[in-house]
Parts: sequence; structure tokens; C-alpha cells
Amino acid sequence: MNAALLLLADSRLPAGGHGHSGGAEEAVRIGAIHDLVGLAAFLRGRLATAGLVTAALAAAACDLGTSPPVETCRSEWTRLDAEADARISSPAQREASRTQGRLLLRTSRRIWPSPVLDTLAGALPQGAHHPLALGAVAAYTSVTGPATAAVRLLGLDPVAVHRLLADLAPALERVAATVPADWEALPAHASPALDLLAEHHIRADLRLFVS
Repeated sequence: MNAALLLLADSRLPAGGHGHSGGAEEAVRIGAIHDLVGLAAFLRGRLATAGLVTAALAAAACDLGTSPPVETCRSEWTRLDAEADARISSPAQREASRTQGRLLLRTSRRIWPSPVLDTLAGALPQGAHHPLALGAVAAYTSVTGPATAAVRLLGLDPVAVHRLLADLAPALERVAATVPADWEALPAHASPALDLLAEHHIRADLRLFVS
């Protein structure tokens, strides 16, 4: 199982994750990120808001995916997806989330054929939100995506950036452990700065990343 999680979290997995910067491209464009210090602040802010929400949704999805009978919970997937939709204020971020979720689910179904993934895909033909498809590794990729994008956008030292990610490990563990049993109690931490970055980015004339 650990090897499978490493494969799922690998940025080289052909699921489209490399095409999304998590707001980092627009933050670089407006000067909010221009060095390692700025990147660290951006990642910590993202982890405490969007990362926390994503991790909780992913944990709820993981729990649902292991609750029998896995083949008959289409309505529950739809309900959880609605909870995710309600927690993403920006239309651009909602579209990016569904695009990433759809691509990840398509790739995962080919690598790990499963009734759970088939049920999720059937319940949400428009594309499941990314946290639902991603599952337990969502908190990790919530910060590694922008970090990897920053290396490409700013020419930062990849080793220094990954050292920054390693330093975030305790915070990642705390975020991953924050999972309420009641879906309506899932965190809904707002991240208006990320929303604004997403909406401005989608209208930019020149973009390296989809989001």
C-alpha cells in the first residue's frame, strides 16, 4: 500500500497534476512569490486553508471508499462532492479541481481497477473534485504542486525547495489528522487570496499552467 501511495503522489504520474500550479504562477506574476521565503509563506498559508479543507475531504472520501457495500454508495459520493463544491468559492478553482479529479480518476482506474473508482466515476460523470479522487495523499500534493511550479517559474534550487517541503512535514501530519466524522462539520476555511489568484490567472493572456 505504501508503494501505491508513493506512485499516486509522484508528480510524474500521468494525471495532469504537472499542469497546475495551485495559484503559484499568478502569485509569481504579481510578485507575491519571488524567493524561498515568499514560497514558504505561500505554502504555509495554502496548507492552513485550502490544504486543510482538501485533506479533510480526501480523508472522508477514503473512509467512504472503504465502507461496504462500496458498489452501492453513488448517492453518498454525490453528497460528498456537493460538500466539496460548497467549499470552493472560486469558479476557476472549482473547474481546476474537477479537471484534476477527472484526469486522476481516469488514470487510477487503468492502474488500479476497482469497483470503488468505477462507482465514483459513474456517480459524477462531470468529474469528481480532486480531493475525492486523490484520497489520503491530498494534503501532501496540496503543497508539492505549487512548490514544484515555483522551481520552474523562478528557477529556485530544487533541493532547497524540497528541504522546505520536508520542514513542512509536521504541519502536514497535523492537517491530515483533522477529520470530523460528520461531513457537515468538515472544515471550510476560506482562502480569498487563492480565489483571487485563480480568477486573475484564468484571464491572463499568457499562462504556463492551467491553474
